[in-house]
Amino acid sequence: MKYGIVAFPSKKVQDFANSYRKRYDPHYALITPHMTIKGVFEADENEIKTIAQKIAEVVKEHKPFTLKTAKVSSFAPVTNAIYFKVEPTDELLSLHEDLHSIRLNDLENYAFVPHITIAQKMNASEHDDIYPQLKMIGAEFEEEIDRLHLLYQLEDGSWTVYETFRLSGAE
Repeated sequence: MKYGIVAFPSKKVQDFANSYRKRYDPHYALITPHMTIKGVFEADENEIKTIAQKIAEVVKEHKPFTLKTAKVSSFAPVTNAIYFKVEPTDELLSLHEDLHSIRLNDLENYAFVPHITIAQKMNASEHDDIYPQLKMIGAEFEEEIDRLHLLYQLEDGSWTVYETFRLSGAE
């Protein structure tokens, strides 16, 4: 089964992201707007229990972090995805590194670029038409994230929460 670890922004940010995703993201109906902390990996029922315990241990060591977006950016020419760029704070990078240290059956291995996708799987001309418009909207948000979610993919391709973890690092 496929799993991933994400942070969900507030409803305000999700609504703003969805106002674009419903037009430009074919995954709109499959997953809520999110920031991926640990990309897709495979695990069976026994492995995921152990992995969930390891995630719980990691998040105990981390305090809530600030999710701050300031602009719209793109992964082009690698992929025609457009996203809200999330500022890579020390807390966020440290959390990602510690979660990355859990050995998982990763399906993809990209450099960690914190972001919230608002458009993807477009052809080059669609991307080149839409990206300049989206760049002008701005996407300035700042909020505290105090939990992470381990998601799993259902047979229909949608994602749902397997377990939620509260960031409760020592003060």
